[in-house]
Amino acid sequence: MTGRTFIAEWEPQQAVMIAWPHAGTDWASMLGRVQECYRRIASAIAEDEPLIIVTPEPDVVRQQLAHIDNSRLTIVQCDTDDTWTRDYGPLATLTTDGIKLLDFTFNAWGMKFAASHDNLVTNNLAKQGIFPYSIENHRDMVLEGGSIECDGNGTIMTTAECLLSPNRNAAWNKIRIEQELCHRLGARQILWLEHGFVPGDDTDSHIDTIARFAPGGVILHTTAHESSKEYAEMQLMIKQLASFTDADGNPYRLVALPAPPVLTDEDGQRMPATYANFLITNHSVLVPTYGNPETDAEALRIIQGVFTDRKAIGIDCLPLIEQHGSLHCATMQIPRQLHNIK
Repeated sequence: MTGRTFIAEWEPQQAVMIAWPHAGTDWASMLGRVQECYRRIASAIAEDEPLIIVTPEPDVVRQQLAHIDNSRLTIVQCDTDDTWTRDYGPLATLTTDGIKLLDFTFNAWGMKFAASHDNLVTNNLAKQGIFPYSIENHRDMVLEGGSIECDGNGTIMTTAECLLSPNRNAAWNKIRIEQELCHRLGARQILWLEHGFVPGDDTDSHIDTIARFAPGGVILHTTAHESSKEYAEMQLMIKQLASFTDADGNPYRLVALPAPPVLTDEDGQRMPATYANFLITNHSVLVPTYGNPETDAEALRIIQGVFTDRKAIGIDCLPLIEQHGSLHCATMQIPRQLHNIK
């Protein structure tokens, strides 16, 4: 599909989409705490732009968000299995005919969890007229939004561990996947990270946990404590990132984010805390924080220095990482129509 480009996350946005935690999700045992986290996220987003909320319980959500101007909220009744809209929400491309939203298959990170409802969310919202753009059916391919990063200039960055895993598109090799990404999303090149991971991440190393594009040819990336088991792997990742160039041959500028404190669940298992999992909105960058004032403040300072036209705002996301995700994973931006590709 020529004449299209994958829209960078810092382009103007129409709204942000989230899915509300409910008792039928894995959040059941900690519902109160995670709903409070979602209230913080919803309030911060609604200060900046409209919010689309997917939920099987609209009345419950309206009550919990009564403090937010109702004109900023679109609450959509829709069944969900979980709340990670980054991975089952629509992916947006700009074409000669305007914005097209692409609906891919979501199989819960390689059939690890239930996904029968989440896999249908984008289609269900389209049928209800929630999106102001047409939807394209790309359900012959498994693809999660958190597995790909775009620099707005024809480059998509991903990880080999995720996109080449046999539990997604088993019949497709690396060359075929590159061809499909270029064809469907309008990429000029695919950059494959072969190193780097955040312990506790059960997505097979989504790129949005370790390396993110920012305006001006910047890549923000995670780091690791020298004593950690992932330190050597992270150093290999940074070396590979330093070798990357954009589609026009220009090197990227690397900006390191601090390693959050090592956090474990009640069973002693590592939780995937990462400052790379931030959300860009129209006038802000919402940064996940993890209860460590020193590293939280450092991450906010670094991200503010990169996104100089936005305000970096910290959001306590400790509840989210108990289910192995964070702020970017829980959100999906819908871009605003400004112009078409000529």
